[in-house]
Amino acid sequence: MNLFLSLFIILFIGFIGGYVFEKIHIPKIIFYIFLGILIGPSVLNIVDQTLIQISSYLRQIALVIILTRSGLSLDLKALKAIGRPALLMCFVPACFEILGVTIFAPLFLSISYFEAMLLGSVLAAVSPAIVAPRMIKLINEGYGLKHHVPELILAGSSCDDIFVIVLFYSFKGLVSNNTLDIWTISQIPISIISGVIIGIISGYFLKFIISKIKINDIGSVILLLSFSFGLIALENVCKPYFSISSLLSIIVIAIILRLKINDKAKQIQIKYDALWNCFEILLFALVGIAVEIKYAFSKEGAIILGIILIALIFRSIGVVISILFTNYTYKEKLFIIISYLPKATVQASIGGIALMEHLSCGTLILTSAVLSILITAPIGALLIDCLYKKLLIKEDEIKQIDKS
Repeated sequence: MNLFLSLFIILFIGFIGGYVFEKIHIPKIIFYIFLGILIGPSVLNIVDQTLIQISSYLRQIALVIILTRSGLSLDLKALKAIGRPALLMCFVPACFEILGVTIFAPLFLSISYFEAMLLGSVLAAVSPAIVAPRMIKLINEGYGLKHHVPELILAGSSCDDIFVIVLFYSFKGLVSNNTLDIWTISQIPISIISGVIIGIISGYFLKFIISKIKINDIGSVILLLSFSFGLIALENVCKPYFSISSLLSIIVIAIILRLKINDKAKQIQIKYDALWNCFEILLFALVGIAVEIKYAFSKEGAIILGIILIALIFRSIGVVISILFTNYTYKEKLFIIISYLPKATVQASIGGIALMEHLSCGTLILTSAVLSILITAPIGALLIDCLYKKLLIKEDEIKQIDKS
């Protein structure tokens, strides 16, 4: 099949199908994945091979867009205002989920502890694509505002993604080298520190150009994208000598723009949101194309489902620990746990990287990523939509209680 015909099928049918799924309150990403499975090698095998060959580059572009949007939307003031629970929600649930996978996955699957850590980092992120629009809806309707429940989930989920992606690339280095020598270990802090420093320098330079030269929104997006691709190229050039986390640099640039030129950053974010609408369809369809259906329905697939369930239990424990000794009611705590279950965006963007880099655990990790999306995204979305009115108090109801 022609490359452009493949793109037409994915984007057009994906858009129509996603619209229908949203109307019946099912996350549209579920349709995108099933569309990819249908046209991919596992079923009809009608997708053009060129698209499969360039899929790793498309995933990386999608990841750049995801991280930039996360950085531009990260509200550090909200994090500071909510305080300790918001900070803990940024990393504690993810750490617990990775711990659960690292303990149990090697017991039931033929993988090493390093590979289990890599698998855990893929599974450990919550999905802003599912959670963010629902939390914004709650804020607009006035639910959970007394204790800032939606704001807590929004702020925590943005940082959670960033934290997990940084860990994923650190663990990938360990799996690739399959050793814990001093050089390999030293590259993790070096990549993080160098990524932050380069991000700060680049961020302030971009801020200066955008604000002083009065570049319009489209021009700002082009500059930001070009810097992002340049940083990825720099990481590849420096790889034989020392590590740079280009993705962390991209996040830092976006955060600096949000802090220093907030109004402009919001306009840039709108343009990135438009870019994401297109790449979202491509990303999830490509995940569906890459997945091996036979493996998903094998004995290993059943074990993976069990590992995902264990991971969610550990994640929920992490959420409970993060919100201990707070003013949240039991119902609010239950809602926060539920809101931290859905997975989608990060799993789709990094789930196929291990397979593309020919790691032995690649098929297992991709299958785990897809199954986690197919299970948690619709169930999580449904639970949030059905339970928020029962578990959270509306603002006008609080006023009536106070008057009485």
